[in-house]
Amino acid sequence: MKIPPQFQLTPYYSDEYLIDGDLRKWHGKTSKVFSSIQSKNNKDEIIPTFLGSVPDIDSKTALEAASAAQKAYDRGKGLWPTMKVSQRIKCLETFIEKMKPHRDEVALLLMWEICKNKSDSYKEFDRTIDYINDTIEAYKNLDRKGANFQHEGGVLAHIRRGPLGVVLCLGPYNYPLNETFSLLIPAIIMGNTTIFKPAKQGVLLITPLLKAFKDSFPPGVVNILFGRGRNIAGPIMKTGIIDVLALIGHSSSAVSLQDLHPNKNRLRLILGLEAKNPGIVLPDADLDHTIQECISGTLSYNGQRCTALKILYIHESIVEEFNLRFSKAVDELKYGMPWEDTFLTPLPEPSKPAYIQTLLKDAIDHGAKIINEKGGQQLKNYSYPAVVYPVNDKMQLFHEEQFGPIIPIVSFKNIDEPLNDMSTSNFGQQVSLFGKNVDEIGPLIDSLANLVCRVNLNSACQRGPDVYPFTGRKNSAVGTLSVYDALRSFSIRTFLAAKSNSGNKEIIEKLLDSKSSNFITTEYLL
Repeated sequence: MKIPPQFQLTPYYSDEYLIDGDLRKWHGKTSKVFSSIQSKNNKDEIIPTFLGSVPDIDSKTALEAASAAQKAYDRGKGLWPTMKVSQRIKCLETFIEKMKPHRDEVALLLMWEICKNKSDSYKEFDRTIDYINDTIEAYKNLDRKGANFQHEGGVLAHIRRGPLGVVLCLGPYNYPLNETFSLLIPAIIMGNTTIFKPAKQGVLLITPLLKAFKDSFPPGVVNILFGRGRNIAGPIMKTGIIDVLALIGHSSSAVSLQDLHPNKNRLRLILGLEAKNPGIVLPDADLDHTIQECISGTLSYNGQRCTALKILYIHESIVEEFNLRFSKAVDELKYGMPWEDTFLTPLPEPSKPAYIQTLLKDAIDHGAKIINEKGGQQLKNYSYPAVVYPVNDKMQLFHEEQFGPIIPIVSFKNIDEPLNDMSTSNFGQQVSLFGKNVDEIGPLIDSLANLVCRVNLNSACQRGPDVYPFTGRKNSAVGTLSVYDALRSFSIRTFLAAKSNSGNKEIIEKLLDSKSSNFITTEYLL
């Protein structure tokens, strides 16, 4: 494989981590980072490409990071949680300017580490910058709304939003920059202090940003650790220091970490978890448009998105035509290296191709067939998208979130069939509904809106735009993430109340004039 010079990567030997405002050198064990993209070694053997190494931080060091975050919060008295809104915003703006020069570097690492194609890698970086800017503007609006006193029932009140405390932030591998920062940035800007551990894949791309974090925020506000969850997240949770667990990943991880906390009732959860988003195709759907949206929904980034369409319900009157045309469209998709900007790229998880084959075998054993010609063709680091039909509830593929290039199709006669499946599912994030008949679509939307949190009409499921709520029912999420909602998720309403008498009014006026309190202020940002 010949790699164009601009996409060649020199291994990163990262030996730094961030605690209490110091970029510390790590002298212990390290973890090697490999890409599933194959290349030749010195012996002319084809093997996974070595990308570099990161610290494999131990529990003792992890607890130091937790103590640094706790010290920076200082029971709510710390510099960061009591800082003026305008000053916290300046820190975020500084971070943006220090992050921007690393665009090409981070995009290249996204291509190599998680095999995201070139355009999507750059899009993830740019979208993250936009997200931070949008968060700053949303925070300004939030502060403006709180810059006043209310008077009800003889009581004066000054209501604002305050931080929750110390946040443990654990991001996902599939969007290791954007979705991680959708947790980290609102947590920080609201005055919380944080400990952040990157995902196992997509870890190297954080290393170019370490100095930007160090130079932008006061000591202890952001602490960044590399290593294994059992050595870092577990011991930190056991201390009880953590006030908020912010995690995008698997529900089993979230449950096991919650169980380690000694005071679960005071632990705030902000979780983005699994989903099994269905697409429902009604008899009158525009098949040209529907197939295009279903291709995007099921196979963008090889289906490795929580918002991917992971099961398709097709009305029996059109299932034959849909299957024929959809399978042909899938087989026409191009596979290649991320820098070639093809739609299909290698799978970053070494175990994923074997897992896909397990699902396929189980489905075939229970009566399904692979109906596209290329379906399931396998490389060491890839399994070509497989369209599987007919799928039933005896198959693993029917129930599990496959998170990869395999598309189960179910035929239905009565709309109650997919609705019943959705109501009994463990997941409830989104649905895509394809059709035209308003009399049929209207009541369906009413039902679907009570089963999931976003109904996409003639559109694939997706997270954005980031100003819209992103959440889920049941095992799919806890809390809501969007530019607007995340600020509320990582904060709590808190206020000063005083009986409306002359003495209190005089004190409040003096407080406002003296500017001795950053909380009691009616100033707002333009």
